[in-house]
Amino acid sequence: MTDAAALLPRTPLQKRVLVVAIVASFIAILDGFVVNLALPAIGRELGGGLVIQQWVVDAYLLTLGALILVAGSLSDHFGRARILEWGLAGFAVTSVLCGLAWSGEVLVVSRALQGVAGALLVPSSLAMIITSFSGPAQSKAIGQWSGWTSAAAIVGPLIGGMAVDLLSWRVIFFINVIPAVAIWPMLAGLRASDAARDKSKRIDYPGAVLAMVGLGGPVFAFIEQGRMGWGSVQVWLPLVAGIAAMVLFLIHEARTAEPMLPLRLFAIRNFGWGNLATLAIYGGISLGFFVLGIYLQQVGGMAATMAGIALLPGTVILMVCASYFGGLAGKYGPRWFMTLGPLLCGVGFLMSLSVQEPLNYWTQVLPGQIVFGLGLAILVAPLTAAILGAVPPEEAGIGSAVNNAVARIAGLITIAFAGLIVGPVFSREGLYNALLVTAALFLTGAAASAVGIRNPPKGAAIAADSQPDAASDDGGAAGHPG
Repeated sequence: MTDAAALLPRTPLQKRVLVVAIVASFIAILDGFVVNLALPAIGRELGGGLVIQQWVVDAYLLTLGALILVAGSLSDHFGRARILEWGLAGFAVTSVLCGLAWSGEVLVVSRALQGVAGALLVPSSLAMIITSFSGPAQSKAIGQWSGWTSAAAIVGPLIGGMAVDLLSWRVIFFINVIPAVAIWPMLAGLRASDAARDKSKRIDYPGAVLAMVGLGGPVFAFIEQGRMGWGSVQVWLPLVAGIAAMVLFLIHEARTAEPMLPLRLFAIRNFGWGNLATLAIYGGISLGFFVLGIYLQQVGGMAATMAGIALLPGTVILMVCASYFGGLAGKYGPRWFMTLGPLLCGVGFLMSLSVQEPLNYWTQVLPGQIVFGLGLAILVAPLTAAILGAVPPEEAGIGSAVNNAVARIAGLITIAFAGLIVGPVFSREGLYNALLVTAALFLTGAAASAVGIRNPPKGAAIAADSQPDAASDDGGAAGHPG
């Protein structure tokens, strides 16, 4: 039997790498969780209604999703520690800008800049672990990284809710500076041991620009059409420009020698269908919790802290049960777990159609959250295992980054559509519309899994089951119902 102590980091350098990687990723992931609960308070102070609330979330997701792929190439070229330094410093500075924002527009711009910094943090932190550990110690380190970063889903709503209720929504941004400053000396000491990996590798800057325009144009159009109308040139021109840029992006990625998004990977059946399922499922998660988080406060009358606690059951169930279902999927294959999980998630949100006014959380919201959490626990590890298990081991890093980007872009798109779905003002009818769309997205993910995913041969499934930590690493995509 393997000695458990042998799986722990043995050298001071490895311990330092693990601490830095966990804290850097935790900061970036935590920020996504705390902001949703602050949206009503931000709206009350800065104005702008639903449009500003959408942009506060989507400005971050836009730059994060568009740049997270190219960030991997940057870390290969300049070194993981240096890119983490840039990302951490940028995240601290932009967090302060967010906290000081005197208008909705300033906050949105600051959030976009914060997304740029966040894109540098997560891929580089995991890459440092992969290059600093090997064998069983690497699996253990990845498991610890995944566990601690997933904990952001637990503490995020609590921190965000308490900050809003007891102090100010601005505190949720200022608090990012504390861990950034705390680990800076440790990170600075890692640069000497982390030389640049491959300076000859080209960085796909044109692809990054085209991706940002291609995503940003349509997102701008769908958010702003509520204020300006579809006939406005300020709406349809960005939409057309964005669609054109996205077409050019796909052409460029197919032709360039070193693309940031290797399209050939999507020809691999489980990778292509798995990412299609990811797009639908994480679109549903983002839309569902964006709408619920605001509704519970603005219509249901909950304080921010209570709203955060109210949305925790799914996350707790995920953290407790995900490894169990990951083990089962390792034995029996991921296909039917990836089908049943989204079905239950969709049913959970449909159960919230019982919401009435006055709100009764215990009978109208909690039962659906429990069913959703069970579905998410069934889904998460099999989804990640199917996608990463489909690509060659030497391309697992880019495979994970692509899946992470797809999950972020899914949230970006569905939140951009939130105004069309719920209307300009939150109401019970708008909530019902959002719940139905959310459930439809989950059902789409279930259908994509049932039709497209194939279980590996029996021998491969048994081999995968012998490495339980692999299933526990969600690659950054699956961490979150918040």
